[in-house]
Amino acid sequence: MHRCVNTPGSYYCECNVGYKLASNNHSCVVDECDVQSPCQHHCFNLLGSFLCQCEQGFELAHDSVSCQIDECSFSSYMCQYQCINTAGSYSCECPEGYQLQGNRLCQDINECEMGTHNCQEDEMCWNYYGGFRCYPRNPCEPPYTKSSERCICRSTTDCQSLPPSIVYKYMSIQADRTVPADIFQIQATNMYANTHNTFRIKAGNEGGEFFLRRSSSVSAMLVMTKPLSGPRECVVDLEMVTHHMTMNYKTSSLLRLTIIVGPYPF
Repeated sequence: MHRCVNTPGSYYCECNVGYKLASNNHSCVVDECDVQSPCQHHCFNLLGSFLCQCEQGFELAHDSVSCQIDECSFSSYMCQYQCINTAGSYSCECPEGYQLQGNRLCQDINECEMGTHNCQEDEMCWNYYGGFRCYPRNPCEPPYTKSSERCICRSTTDCQSLPPSIVYKYMSIQADRTVPADIFQIQATNMYANTHNTFRIKAGNEGGEFFLRRSSSVSAMLVMTKPLSGPRECVVDLEMVTHHMTMNYKTSSLLRLTIIVGPYPF
């Protein structure tokens, strides 16, 4: 394109000052890096353009040529969630459902207390880390009816294979919690003489994330054995069977625990 240089048995092309040989070894393209020196740190010539790069600890400014200190690269502990570098400084941002506490940490927004939820009148708002959920105020489904805080099954025919009562409870945990962790205690509300209580996880533990440890004759502790990632909802049925030894008969009660796992470990 510019100059042809003959060699024994061949030739090669040369370009004028301010140009460089293209990848086809014939054309000449402008080498902005040599002509203009546009970048503050490092310049890489491209076909018809150029690209600036900064040294470690700096990032490219909005003008694409200047370099500014990148405080966010100093440490992953600068911000709990996301670090945003700005000219001469930085700021921290939190994900949806959280608000900045101080200048680094993210605090959960309690939509239920603030009234920013969309639950209906027959629903209750349950806050969890990063959001909220709406649950029915009356969770009892036929053949169960609500009695105080319990769902009672009173039909002798419909309830033969069902627990006589179910108690619904809700709890929230953060994602990826360190395990093993004691997270919920189940306890008998009534204590009778000559009785023996046994506890078990009846349903909701197909992945083996939980273990029920007996802590006394009338209570047991639910232990999380595997870290849970969120957002996720786990429904675990905890059963207590009471053996009345004097009259030699058994009764049972069920606690249906809904565990809401937040999307982040904070």
